[in-house]
Amino acid sequence: MTDPEVIIIGAGAAGVGAAWRLKSAGVPVRVIEARGRVGGRAFTAQGPSGLPIELGCAWLHSADENDLTGLALQSGLTVDKTVPPWRTQLDGIGFPAADQAGFQAALERLFKRIYAAADGPADQPADRLLDPDSRWNPLVDAISTYMNGVELDRLSVRDFRNYHDSGVNWRIAEGYSRLMTALSAGIDIILECPASLIDHSGLQLRIATPRGDLRARAVIVTVPTGVLSAGGLRFNPALPDKTDAAAVLPLGLADKVFLKIDGAEEFPKDSHLYGAIDRVRTGTYHLRPFGRPLIEAYFAGGYARDLEAEGEAAFASAAIGELASLLGGEIRKRLHPVSVTAWERDPYARGSYSHALPGHAGARLILAAPVDGRVFFAGEACMVNDFSTAHGAWRSGVAAAGAVITALRTATN
Repeated sequence: MTDPEVIIIGAGAAGVGAAWRLKSAGVPVRVIEARGRVGGRAFTAQGPSGLPIELGCAWLHSADENDLTGLALQSGLTVDKTVPPWRTQLDGIGFPAADQAGFQAALERLFKRIYAAADGPADQPADRLLDPDSRWNPLVDAISTYMNGVELDRLSVRDFRNYHDSGVNWRIAEGYSRLMTALSAGIDIILECPASLIDHSGLQLRIATPRGDLRARAVIVTVPTGVLSAGGLRFNPALPDKTDAAAVLPLGLADKVFLKIDGAEEFPKDSHLYGAIDRVRTGTYHLRPFGRPLIEAYFAGGYARDLEAEGEAAFASAAIGELASLLGGEIRKRLHPVSVTAWERDPYARGSYSHALPGHAGARLILAAPVDGRVFFAGEACMVNDFSTAHGAWRSGVAAAGAVITALRTATN
């Protein structure tokens, strides 16, 4: 392989965003990607009858401010503006309206306390701010696993407060993979080419891959924090500040199981159910997304980790069991597993999206800082306000590419 000026490691949203920016500036760039596809944790598979299903990120969060919204429209894709049903319960099944109001009030109280406490003298775990002995604490903790991939006792109050959310959430009807494919068109991307080492000891950078070594003037690293902290990508000389930052910005876990449902028309389009309201270890269920004959079941945090350890069948069993408890045993024969994820067992992800451990909200800036004007970092975990999102990853890649352009011009002059 010939050597470009810039190598990008990873073809997820951050890597594609960085390459898109560099290519537009006329900088020779190559992306090397460990997987056999682009998109990273944005991954759309084909479901029943060819319908797309999102195995990774599914929503354009803060969609009215999201760079990817406009890029999706420019790419000829369909942006669906249906309001997400996340905090509703279909017909109050297993969750009466009065109880729903009580739960929502408890959740809002927690959010208000988090925002107030984040400006205090020290960071702290979010679980310390729960209502004492509230019946809703288990479900509030479950909500944290869906939002953050982790329970409240491992969530930094300051990091959570820093997240920016406009409250507008839309979807791409054709799927995130279609968008990533469109945005990567014309970019030099080598698939199935994992990098194992970045040697920055010499005048040129050397990137070791199974296809041989590459050399470049600059490199942008976009691999997830779980890969960095586990040594899946090494540096020579070592960069302990980066691996330490990655370790305190772990990826939480959110997994999905998709079920095909016979006679789906019985249920309203884009409706929702919580599996249980009295425990943390429960699924959340999106019925008929886009009006399709599917149920998207979502499991997260420690519960998802345990289900991954049991194997794929455990997800379907848990989902079908909870749905049967809500909708009656007859529903079992109408539900058919279609696809299951296991993001923590994916060696190139090792989780779903990042959160800061209590006391470590500042680690995002440490992770994002360039090294010697030659080794740059991007990815959702590098973002102070847009972490855990595809658009945050994209923005971080574009920003890193801008920094590379400046550094290359400075070195040339």
